[in-house]
Amino acid sequence: MPTAPPHVIVVLTDQQRWDTTGVHGNPADVTPEFDRLAREGTLVEQAITANPVCAPARAALQTGRFPTATGVFRNGLPLRAEIPTLAGAFAEAGYVTGYIGKWHLAGEEHPDGPVPAERRGGYTRWLASDRLEFTSEAYRTVLYDERNEPVRLPGYRSDALIDAAIRFVADHHERPFLLFLSLLEPHHQNATDDYPAPEGYRERFEGRWLPPDLAALSPGAAHGGAHRHLGGYLGQIKRVDEGVGRLRDTLRSLGIEDDTVLAWTADHGSHFRTRNGEYKRSAHEASVRVPFVLTGPGFRGGGRIRRPVSTVDLMPTLLDAAGLKVPEGLHGRSLRPLVGGGDEPDRPASVFVQISEDVIGRAVRTDRWKYVVTAPPGSDAWREEAADRYRETELYDLRSDPYELENLAGLTSHRRVADELRDSLCAWLRQVEGADAAIEAAPPRTLGQRSPDAFPEDRVPWRGVRFGHA
Repeated sequence: MPTAPPHVIVVLTDQQRWDTTGVHGNPADVTPEFDRLAREGTLVEQAITANPVCAPARAALQTGRFPTATGVFRNGLPLRAEIPTLAGAFAEAGYVTGYIGKWHLAGEEHPDGPVPAERRGGYTRWLASDRLEFTSEAYRTVLYDERNEPVRLPGYRSDALIDAAIRFVADHHERPFLLFLSLLEPHHQNATDDYPAPEGYRERFEGRWLPPDLAALSPGAAHGGAHRHLGGYLGQIKRVDEGVGRLRDTLRSLGIEDDTVLAWTADHGSHFRTRNGEYKRSAHEASVRVPFVLTGPGFRGGGRIRRPVSTVDLMPTLLDAAGLKVPEGLHGRSLRPLVGGGDEPDRPASVFVQISEDVIGRAVRTDRWKYVVTAPPGSDAWREEAADRYRETELYDLRSDPYELENLAGLTSHRRVADELRDSLCAWLRQVEGADAAIEAAPPRTLGQRSPDAFPEDRVPWRGVRFGHA
């Protein structure tokens, strides 16, 4: 535990896959700074988002609670004002709290304009836009300050936000601060459906690397899938990685690097339209698994946390690292007991995921298995946050099929595994949602029979595909 309160910085990327990082095996040299953080600090190997949708995932990060408990089970809903937040807890302890970048928790009334002070989650220093993708472009970054005045920042968008973060650190480093830096990259630009990287950065990564799931499934994906977008996507991440390096240089130059906890994670990943009609909103690893690293006091030299954990654990982890009281009612748990190879025997072996908007879905993810259920057809995923009935739709063995190309749901050979995972999911539903939902088993089948929820015939992974580089 630090002798003085540490500074705390969170870097949040938007839609960044876990396997874009070198420490997770990416060969394209996209993230040398993230990889350095992982070597020096603590890498969370299997970090799973609470929900693979922007606003719900962000609500979980700010509250340590699963999205249905925050009022934000889908995009367009405001964070409930009465829920304790990350910023509120740090502010109560005397910290300066600052937020820079994309918020996406103000609700439908404020989609493109300034965020009212009462909807800022307790942050007192403010330079943000609720939906940054609609108030900015790659070289035109417009946010709103604490007085709700528009501010245009010069430079490439992620550079502009990191420059603002550097100014915040320089202005506030003489007292403890919490800074939440929420970048848009590597999210696509909505109006044009592209990934605008700085000049020359897209070209660096075109054809350099394609993960196995995208190599297998992109040929049938809408609008070109990853083949069209991956160069720009990786180029954006490269520039962000360089920017985080500049931010760390600032900490060094001010003499506060050793006194600063820095966490870097993402709200969710991207499957590039290979699993449904858009980029996320599925339970696949490409959607739910994210990069997550921590360094600084309490995490330096911490090695790897190898068991799966949830991003709802971020808030209690940061409070614990700062020696602050963790509020009652959180679903997340501090990761500090796991640092340096530690263990918590009473920590659940599975991680819970809520899925919304396209479907009402729930999933559990263990070190080996992924089990997914969805509400029956006819459910209104936009208006209903949960269901009282679900049906099994997916089961994956992540040990033999890490990119989830073979759906095992319904196989009689895996019925016992599915039953155990169903019990685990039901326990999560009772704990988080207070629900005793009925879960219908997938229709039984044997190996060789297609699952009703398997890939359509024109999207079956092809034989002979070359995984890894492409």
